[in-house]
Amino acid sequence: MRAEVISVGTELLLGQIVDTDAAYLSKLLPQFGIDLHYRVTVGDNEPRLADALRLALSRADVVFTIGGIGPTMDDLTKETVAHVLGDEMVLHEESAERLRAFFAARGIDMPEANLKQALVPRRGKVLPNPLGTAPGAAFETDGKVVIVLPGPPREFIEMVDSQVMPYLRELVGESASVIRSRVLRIAGLGESSVADMVNDLLGGSNPTVAPLASLGEVHLRITAKAESIAEADMMIDEMDGKLSAILGNSIFGRDDESLERVVVRMLTERALTLAVAESCTGGLVANRITDVSGSSAAFVVGFVAYSNQAKKELLGLDEQLLSKYGAVSEQTARAMAEGAKRVSGADVAISVTGIAGPTGGTAAKPVGLVYMALSAVDGTIAFEHRFSGSRMDIKLRASQAALNMLRVRLA
Repeated sequence: MRAEVISVGTELLLGQIVDTDAAYLSKLLPQFGIDLHYRVTVGDNEPRLADALRLALSRADVVFTIGGIGPTMDDLTKETVAHVLGDEMVLHEESAERLRAFFAARGIDMPEANLKQALVPRRGKVLPNPLGTAPGAAFETDGKVVIVLPGPPREFIEMVDSQVMPYLRELVGESASVIRSRVLRIAGLGESSVADMVNDLLGGSNPTVAPLASLGEVHLRITAKAESIAEADMMIDEMDGKLSAILGNSIFGRDDESLERVVVRMLTERALTLAVAESCTGGLVANRITDVSGSSAAFVVGFVAYSNQAKKELLGLDEQLLSKYGAVSEQTARAMAEGAKRVSGADVAISVTGIAGPTGGTAAKPVGLVYMALSAVDGTIAFEHRFSGSRMDIKLRASQAALNMLRVRLA
């Protein structure tokens, strides 16, 4: 079964709000074996919405519309769907009574214009909206279905979970296939390197493997289609094993497992404590670690030693070392990590110092040059990196590399 999503709202086209609704729906459809081929955004314009609907119905079995079912003049989705499908809109008395009760409870006279929200298709199904005033609807005609949903995320999610999912389960039947995915998350390798290493596994049709670039890491998405969840998961497990055999410890997690979550778990399992000393990342490494619930079991302190004076006062760096090698150097990174470990009493300390730009670089030390170090009971190690991108890109890439340095050391 093929699907298409049409998001309705001029505010979406203007970038005033982000379309989280369509993303939520996209994640749910694979469990019903529904292939989502297109996602379209249309402004509050009836002719253009009608054109989008006709095109969607020509290439999809089920079409979802999101938004445009409120009380105002530019809320035209249900009426436009009815016009395109040749259906008739009728008043749904139960929804109308809910509307009247909603306004009465607030002591407000209900404008008659609000009753347009209670209009539903003569053919099809009403989808109640327990968190809002406008019900959704499922238009059914000639083997095609158009499911009309509200735009506010709170109402949308509740309607999808309570109304749409049971409807889809009935629509596709028990024999429908399922689509399952798993994302392998990789650090320390670039996208082209990963693609080259697993090239022989990228050409399959079921399961498929697709590389996806993300800032500071690479993702490999495995997708399988099968008659059951168990069968699809078995296919994914087999491919996961093949990819893991090639990429090894470069894979740090799966699906939504972040690098900082992995690091906190490893520290906690080993009963180790951590301190962080940062310059160019401005506390970003510490922030990512403390974003993880339970990080207090491992994280001791974070030093943001941005100036040379702070490096001397907080971490005990030597004036002569800073004068000889500079703030951005391997020697300074080592001294920062060792100072953080000594001052905090932590078992492990990591440091980051560099030039995030866009100013401050020289021919000898360009923007993007970052040094980081890790100090533990068995000594100190340091690494040099050359990152590119905006100031925020460089800070994010540096924080990712620092966390991965720690992960690899703990493995």
